[in-house]
Amino acid sequence: VTEAVAGGDLTARMDTVSDGRFAQLARSLNHMVDELERAEGRRRQLTADIAHELRTPLHIIQGNLEGVLDGVYEPTEAHIQNTLEETQLLARLVDDLGTLSLAESGQLPLILEDVDLAELLDDVATSFGSQAEGAGIALVVTAPPAGALVVRGDALRLDQVLSNLVANALRHTPAGGTIALAAAPDSTGARLTVADSGEGIPAADLPYVFDRFWRGDPARSHTAGAGAGLGLAIAQKLVEAHAGIITVDSAPGAGTTFTIMLPAAPP
Repeated sequence: VTEAVAGGDLTARMDTVSDGRFAQLARSLNHMVDELERAEGRRRQLTADIAHELRTPLHIIQGNLEGVLDGVYEPTEAHIQNTLEETQLLARLVDDLGTLSLAESGQLPLILEDVDLAELLDDVATSFGSQAEGAGIALVVTAPPAGALVVRGDALRLDQVLSNLVANALRHTPAGGTIALAAAPDSTGARLTVADSGEGIPAADLPYVFDRFWRGDPARSHTAGAGAGLGLAIAQKLVEAHAGIITVDSAPGAGTTFTIMLPAAPP
């Protein structure tokens, strides 16, 4: 069995019928091979997902350029702008994959400083204020006074976490809805929440929300503004890099709430 596994056959298993230490050894080896098989499955799925995400913008870029060269399209500003947007999409995807890879391997550099959570929420709300107003969505912030709630962290990375959550909420909240950002002290540090009054997530989908390339609606594409499905995965890894925890609570028609627990800043 060990030779088969070493040769790449991850379907091989040892017989665990016998008793004693050899049976325990066999179970341990089978468990190890099970984990290897699952890891290989995840690797193949990730490769397929990346190829899928790259294929659409590359086809659009190729089609636009070939159309211009063949005289089908005039090299108008609109066509050039469309091609530029697709290249920017590819650049964001590559950047997101790089961030995710570094975070998962524990090699993402963090610039640690005291972060005032009231200021952090205000900055995020300011960044998305115009977009929320244009979509007819109320964006509200509830936080202690400036300086009252501070954590030790990387301000830019925490901003990225909240921005990913707010961007996700904007995509799933209809006009007339609300997105609420809140910060409050907790027994172990601080609690941040991003809650929306949007469409919600079915219970069957909740375990996969933080998976790479996950989308609640498989029919969504980047052309519909759904992104590559990496935002929540990145948010989770960045929170974990701060020794924090992120959870989600949602139900169809009842909105979605993401909760982030961060340790307090040391004195």
